Amino acid sequence: MVTVEDIEKAQQAWGEGIVSISAAQSAGMDYLELARTHVESLYAYDIGPVLFKPTFASSKQFRPTFEGALSYFIGSNSAYPEDKGFAIKGWKKVRFENEDIIINGTTSMAMGNYFFTASEDNEVKVEFSFGYIVDSSGNLRIHLHHSSMPAEI
Repeated sequence: MVTVEDIEKAQQAWGEGIVSISAAQSAGMDYLELARTHVESLYAYDIGPVLFKPTFASSKQFRPTFEGALSYFIGSNSAYPEDKGFAIKGWKKVRFENEDIIINGTTSMAMGNYFFTASEDNEVKVEFSFGYIVDSSGNLRIHLHHSSMPAEI
């Protein structure tokens, strides 16, 4: 059975992964391997279909493959020329504010806002919906990731 604490832990791992990738790229370290591990360990591409709609993707806005997700984070795939590498933008911190969490046995969904702190200490607010499933090792893995900028009225 999934718990709220499990979801919060998975969200913390996701945020820490983004910050680690960004820091490694800034320091000239192997951020590519960190990004690969981030997607492999936190997303469920090796288990089944993943619905991934990244925040800043519009030309090819859906990323049903591991390669598409990795490209979004590090901008490395010529099949996705719009990708500039979201995870290498200099993020210093990521925090989640869940609006609601729904748990249904070994699956769960969370929706809310997450905030990315850039190197200039400005915070970028993004809306998210994540769906999680439990893998064979008991870890939560993302099989739904939709994020978008708040609407401007």
